[in-house]
This record gives sequence, structure tokens and C-alpha cells, in this order.
Amino acid sequence: MVKFLIHRPVAVVMAFIAFLLIGIATTTTLPVSLMPDIDIPVISIRVPATEMPARQLENTVVKPIRNLLKEVNHVESMKSETRDGSAWIELRFRHGTPINLASVEVNEKVDKAMNFLPRDMRRPEVIRASASDIPVFYLMVNKKKGAITGNKEEFLQLSNFTSQVIRKRLEQLPEVALVDMSGLQYPEIKITPHSVYLQNGSFTISQLEQVLNENNIDLGNLLIRDGQYQYNIRFNTRLRDVSDIKNVPVNLNGKVVLLRDIADISLQPKKPQGNIKFNANHAISLAVIKQSDARIGGLKRELESLVSHFKGDYPDLDFSVTRDQSKLLEYSINNLGQSLLIGALLAFLVIFLFLRERKAPWLIGISIPVSLLLSLFLFYLAGLSINIISLSGLILGVGMMIDNSIIVIDNITQHRQRKPQTTETIGTIGTKETIETFDNHSNIQTLKLLSKSCENGTNEVIRPLISSVLTTCAVFIPLIFMEGMAGALFFDQAVAVSIGLIVSLIVSITLLPTLYLLFYKNQGGQVKKADYPRYYHWYETGLKFMLRHQFVPMLIVVLLIAGAAVLWQFMETSRFPKVSRDEMVLKIDWNEPVTLNENNRRINSLLSTLKTQPEYIIEEAGKQQYLLNSGEEAGTSENKLFLKSASPTELSKLIIEIAKNIENDYPSADFSFSESENLFNLAFGKAEAPLLARFSYFNPGNENYLAELTALLNDLQNEYKGKLKSKLITRNLILLETNPEKLMFYQVDNDELYREIKSAFNVNTVFTINDNNMFVPVSIGNTFRSVYEITQNITIKNKNGEQIPLSGLVKVSSGIGLKSIIAGKEGEYFPVMLDINPNEFKKATVELKEILTGHKSFDLSFGGSILSNRKMINELFLIIGVSLLLLYFILAAQFESFLLPIIVLLEVPIDLFGAFLLLKLFGAGINIMSAIGIIVMAGIIINDSILKIDTINKLYYSGNSLIRSIFEAGRRRLKPIIMTSLTTILAMVPFLFQKGMGAELQKPLALAIIGGMFLGTFVSLYFIPLAYYLLKRRRIKSF
Repeated sequence: MVKFLIHRPVAVVMAFIAFLLIGIATTTTLPVSLMPDIDIPVISIRVPATEMPARQLENTVVKPIRNLLKEVNHVESMKSETRDGSAWIELRFRHGTPINLASVEVNEKVDKAMNFLPRDMRRPEVIRASASDIPVFYLMVNKKKGAITGNKEEFLQLSNFTSQVIRKRLEQLPEVALVDMSGLQYPEIKITPHSVYLQNGSFTISQLEQVLNENNIDLGNLLIRDGQYQYNIRFNTRLRDVSDIKNVPVNLNGKVVLLRDIADISLQPKKPQGNIKFNANHAISLAVIKQSDARIGGLKRELESLVSHFKGDYPDLDFSVTRDQSKLLEYSINNLGQSLLIGALLAFLVIFLFLRERKAPWLIGISIPVSLLLSLFLFYLAGLSINIISLSGLILGVGMMIDNSIIVIDNITQHRQRKPQTTETIGTIGTKETIETFDNHSNIQTLKLLSKSCENGTNEVIRPLISSVLTTCAVFIPLIFMEGMAGALFFDQAVAVSIGLIVSLIVSITLLPTLYLLFYKNQGGQVKKADYPRYYHWYETGLKFMLRHQFVPMLIVVLLIAGAAVLWQFMETSRFPKVSRDEMVLKIDWNEPVTLNENNRRINSLLSTLKTQPEYIIEEAGKQQYLLNSGEEAGTSENKLFLKSASPTELSKLIIEIAKNIENDYPSADFSFSESENLFNLAFGKAEAPLLARFSYFNPGNENYLAELTALLNDLQNEYKGKLKSKLITRNLILLETNPEKLMFYQVDNDELYREIKSAFNVNTVFTINDNNMFVPVSIGNTFRSVYEITQNITIKNKNGEQIPLSGLVKVSSGIGLKSIIAGKEGEYFPVMLDINPNEFKKATVELKEILTGHKSFDLSFGGSILSNRKMINELFLIIGVSLLLLYFILAAQFESFLLPIIVLLEVPIDLFGAFLLLKLFGAGINIMSAIGIIVMAGIIINDSILKIDTINKLYYSGNSLIRSIFEAGRRRLKPIIMTSLTTILAMVPFLFQKGMGAELQKPLALAIIGGMFLGTFVSLYFIPLAYYLLKRRRIKSF
């Protein structure tokens, strides 16, 4: 095949140019995203029940739904959280579960649950997690400080304007799927009856409701015929605005008066349950969600253009784009692109220095972009996108792409440099050819010699190159079957590396020999004799020492393997490497029944004392209005802050300062820092505590539950001071308990009592009216400010027309309960998080079980990152074992031997010392990325040994002595081994110094490869020849 191609250079070059043009064209159409297009195996169920307390909601609604959901197939974990008025259930499925079918099954279970849920309850919402649901941008809209007038209705007008104008203009962009909003203020029409009329019995709340409903009737249409014509007549007495309600007639003791004479009626902002602030200013948040097939870059350009128009059209308003996901994408992709370029340039420089001629490095310089563009074309055919995982795989493949080119070019050059006067046997596949001495001064003979060198030099290394590519690709196969999202995620990396290697192999054995012939055909007849730099002499001296003192290298090998085992014991394990961030989310629960205003005051006080100021702060206090909010609903005593700093260092200082201030000023508050929402966190879930102890109570509804739980937590606090990260978050309850006997004695109607109490607490909505495409509630309220004031001043009219004081009908008491009820597959539990080291795990579990002996009502189960990391490590050990087994099969097939593959694979445990040492020095530890790096290193590092043994075999079986074959193979393969190792290492070096999620995710992988490759180079040069020598000498002696 090679002979056929090198004699048709025009056809070969034109074919590659055609493929290059296609590759260039596909670069403009390849989708660009932060992460691969993967299904997120998460389904959430939101349960709305505004009038149910947490315990009642858990027992009557959430628990039955949870029991039905246990029947859903492939559920990996289940968690529910129930609060007053709402609950949510999260189901996380096993990787590979068809999430569309799972969603259908979950909906069926919810429909089935509706049969035994309360009749007036809304159907729970089933929300399937999707990568496209994560907003790409948040646009914050607020009034400039100079434009704020202080008018009570000013923010109400801004809310209406943002909803009706700004939102609609954003949704007109073709790349935008939805604009979700929060922080809006809504209007309501408030009717406050004059207390004198209520107290003297002139009318009641129920009579007022009846009057309003009678004047808000739509009788529909009547079709009337008049001769040859017919008309639609509509009877409409609906109330449309405040003026209509003010003019409603009311019968007051036989006298008709207008409603405005006996009640105060006004259009006013509705009491908010939450708000949003941007840099301490009240703002409205617009979450921009892109179309699934839209490019983030195109959306960003359109949004920036539109926002600039907004700023010109509405100078009194501030528009700020925050939480920009595209920056993370651009930063990661740009840094990975720089790593790709820097790695290629460094590798090119190494080749230029080692080969010491001008033409050969340019051949490799041509092969790199050709291989990359062809790889992108295959990306398009394989349906891959450009993301931080696939691009990292391509960068990983660059070093190996160069390796194939180096080996082919160096082997062709060696064929040309060998003495023409001698006859050398070249081992090819099943044949032996002899190169005759040609006339060096004849151009025809020189061209024939050059052509023969290109042909034989390429054919000689095709088989080991194919074996090397297969071994490298083989190590990725088990990674694809890794459990969980990691396997799905790194499928892109496996495919990217495999595509890069296969393309580079094709380029190396087809294009490079052809270009080599074209580059050197005009060179003079005299071929420069091979020269051996000084490091060849150093290498041969070292190899002689190894062969003469065999005990020394064997001792070194044993020490390296033992050192790897020792280092393993001291390696920190985690699921993923630490990624530096300049954004963070702070969640605060004051653990006190504070109002929304007090919540905002405390946050303002906290932020005003900060010495380290962030770039911006977004406060989300209380309940938010986002439609796609699949998480739990916060109360007025909770706040979520998004902090953006100039750098990760500044963010660390800010976190320490905020934590210290909260602990000093609000010791009862519960707070936590977490990463900002992005696709990576959505796919892999939130970070876990090292040890999670789940304490299950046998009867959670028991009145002693809270007291016993408090006692348990006190014992845990005394045992684990500074390590216990859980607090008992409670809510204070005010209980209004009616006395049925008194209600019957005073002949008070239950419904009338209920209406009066709802009106007193300003939650009695009669109906809604449609005002300018906005639904405005009409409610009856009061001006009372406390429960005591309500019970002392409210009277209820009984059936005899008498006014009965509310204080005589109800009993007011206080109580306390859990703010949220957590449950899982095993049922309800209280989570206790402990911040411990992995080596303390066994001791901690024993101590927790001992503590539990004093609390017989509780049961205990464990979870947390320590257990999940152990599971991950065991899984990776299995994957490494399968990878090594695959490598053994491939090598055995190549060498037609059962023992030679063992010699090659012995290199892997030795090289682990180099990988572990570098990981330890850089503080990377063992995680999914470093483990993948070790697996990849195992596939790469043996490539040099494969070529070395293949060359020794050919020389040995062609009649040379064993020692001569070893030294000659070492001389021939020394330069390629050093160059391939350096190019692979240098291609990984940029990962150590670049920032961004992409580079920092790949840093442990790069460290493992660099450490293993560095040590593996010496193993390939010295230990592999020694092991080969010992094996062959033993066989010779046995004969």
C-alpha cells in the first residue's frame, strides 16, 4: 500500500486537501457547549399545598407519593423535603436510564396518587431536569439611584414595565426559548371594612363577600333574532377596577350606601413573600434560557446588542448581565485552545532540536493541523460537540499524534542513513528484502533508494504502530462502562482520543511517506551518515551497567513498586478535582421567625461591614417566582446570596470574612457555601459532606420527637466539637384552637369564623379581576398587627345577630416544630453532617453507634462522600484491571507470545510511582480525573516498550546475537523514545498553568501522565531490555 501511495503523490495530496477543506467547513457547524450533550438523570416533583403545615403535608401527601415512587424502575436515590405549604421530591436515576420513559412512569405514579390525596389539592408538578433549563444569563433590572422618587407604587410600575416590555423584547430573539422572572411586585385591591360597622353588627365579612360576588357576575351571551338580523347580547356586570368596587351598593340596615362609605378601598402593592436585590438595590431578575440548538456565542452577541438599546431607550434604568455561563464556556474553551497551541509548538521545538535538520520538523508541523482538521470532520460525523471534555481529549491526543509521525519519519531517516555498502536484512510482514548499494552520484539511483527507504521504513513500523494505537484506545473502553454520569461524560473524551489516534495513524502511514519523498527528492546523492550524540554513549554505558549488575535495577524496581504502594496510602481521595471559582452561593437561614424586612435589614448590616467587597451581590430573600425553580421554596427567614469576586483569592477572603461575621453576630443562624449553578453541578449533583449520618425516628409524629432529637444533637455536639455541620432548624407555631362546645353554645358558624380570621390576617381573597393582562386579586383585610390584637378586637356575629368576641371562642397557644422534614427511600430521617478525614471514618461510625445506644428510639444509616469515593475507587480498580487484561490480549496477539506481554505490562506498576509522586507533590490526590490519567498513562507508556521489543525481535530473529540486538535496538529507538516521551509530556504541561474549569479538570490527568511518562521513559530504555535479556537467556539455557 505504501509503495502504491508514494508513487502517486498528486492523488494523495489532492485527497488530503479535499478532506481538509471539508474539515475546515465543519468547524463552523460543530456545536459548541460547556459539557457534552447528555441526559440529566434527575426528575423533581413539586408539591404545592399552601394551606397545609409540614407535618400534615408529609403524612397525608408526600409519604404516599414517595411510597408509590419506590416502584419506579432504576431509581438510584430519592430525597424529599417538606415544609409548610410546599414539598419537593428529587429522584436521581442510574446512568443509562431512558429519562423520557422514566418521566412517563413518574407521571403515572403521580396520577395514581391523586386518587387518595385531598380532593381540592392541585396536582403535583413533575419537572424533568434538562441542561437547557439552566439560564445562560441573568439580566438584572433596577432603577438608578438618582431616578428613585420614593413613591410606594414606583416598583410596581417597574415590575409591570419589565414584564410587559423588557421580557417580550427578549423573548423575540430567535435564540431565546424562555425568559423566567422573579422579584416582581404585584398589585392587589385591598378592602378594609371600617371596624365600627363590623363591631356593631351592621354587616359581616360573609355578607360583604356575598355583595361583591353578586356584583361580579358574567351571565354570558344570548343570541336574539330581529327580522333578517341576529345579535349577540352580553349581560356583563363584572367589576373591572377600583372605581367599580368603590361604587358597589351595600344594604346597610335597610339603607343603600356605597362600599366606599363603609370601607377603605385602594390599589396597592401586594405584600411580598420574597424579593431580589442587586448590589443592595431592589431589582427584577430575568433568567434567559436559550433554545436547545442555539449557540451561546450568538445569543450573547444578540443580548449585548439588545441591552445596549435598552440603556439608550430607558436612561433611568440600570441593566446588568450577571451569572454569565458563556464566560465559563469561553474561558474554558479559549484556555484549552491555548493549551493545544502551546503543546503543539513545544513539541515542534523538541523535534527540531533532536532531528537537527530543517525539513523533517516541518513534515511533523504539517501532520498536526492535518490530523486536527480531519479529527474535527470525524467529530461532525460522530455527532460530537466542541466542549471542555472532547477538546481535552483532542489535546491529550496531540502528543500521541506527534508520536506516530516521529516514529515514521525517524525510521525512514534511519534507513537512508545506514551504510549503502553493507547489506542489511529488513524484517517486513512475511518477507525479507535486501537493499543493494546504489550509485550515490546518480539522481535516478538516489531517488530509487529514497523511495525504497520511504517504503521499507514505513512498512517496518506499521504493525507496532497499529498495536500502539489499539492499546491506547483499548484503555478507554472500560471507562465508557463506568457507572454514573462519569461514564457518560468521558465517552466524549474516549471517542476524541480514539479519533485523534486513528487519524494520526492514517496520516503517518499515507501522507507522511509521500511528503517525505517530495521534500527530499531534490537532495544531493550523498546521504549524511548517521551520527550519534553524546547521550547515546551515556545510554549505552548505563545499559551495560544494568546488564552487568542485574541486582541493582531489580532492587530499584522493587523499591519503586513499594514506594507506589506507600504513596497510595497517603493519597487524598475525592470525586472530582478542586476547581478554582470566583463565584459562590451563600445560603442563610436565620433560624428565627423574622419577617422579610428584618431579613433584608440583617443582610444589609452583614454586607456593610465587609472589608473585602465583591464585584456584585445578588440577594434572593424569601420565596422566588421562577417558573423553573425545581428546588425547595424558601421562607421569609431565608436568604440566598450570589457572590461574584474579581479572583478566586478574593472570593476565599470574602467567604472567611462572611462566615466569621455570621458566627459572631448571629450564632443561631445556619449557613452554608456552595458552588453556583451550572451544567456540571446539575449533571453530577451537589457536593456531599464527608460523612452523612441519617438518624431515623421510629415515630416521627410523636410529640417527644423534637425533644429526643435535641438531646441527641447535644450529645453529638459535645462529641464532635467543630466537626458537626448540622443545626436543628425549627419554626415557632401559633396555634388557634377552637372550642367546639362554645361554638355550639353561642351558635357561631364555623365558616363565618374562618372568614373573619382569614380577613384579620389579610389572606382572604374574594376573586380576581383582569386589569391590562394582569390578574389583580381583590381581598378583604384588616389593619391589626399582632395575634393578640386580632383576638381581642375581632367579634363574630352569631345566628341571633349577637357579636361574640373571638377571644372567647379560640384558645391561643404556641408550639415548635421542624422547619423542614427530610426523607428518602428508607423513610423520614434527620441528616447530620460531619466534617472528618477519611482515616477517621471507621472510628466515627463506631462512636456514633455507641452514642445511639443511649437513644433507643433512633436508627442509624450512613452516607457521604467518603463512602461514594470508596465505591468509585473500587470501580476504578476494576476498570484498571480490565484495561490491563485488554492490553495483554492485544500484545499477546502481536508478539505471538504469552510471556513478552507480561514484560511490557510490568512497566505499569513501576510507573505508578512517578504518577503518584507528582500527584502528591501538586496536591491533586486520587479522583476520577487522576485515575483516568493513570489508565491512559498505562496505555501510552507501553507504546515505547512495544516498539523497543519489536525492534529487538526483528534484529534477533534476523541472525544477530542477543546482546547485539539489544544494543542495536537501543541505538535505533533511543531518539524516537525520548522525542515521543517529551512531546507527550510537553503537550500536557500547559494544563499545569492554565486556569478555567476545562484546564483545572484536566490537571490531575496531566500530572498522572507526566509523572508516569517521565519514569516510564527510563523503564523503557533500561528495564525492558534487561527483562527481555533475562527471559531470552533463560530460554537459551533451557535448550
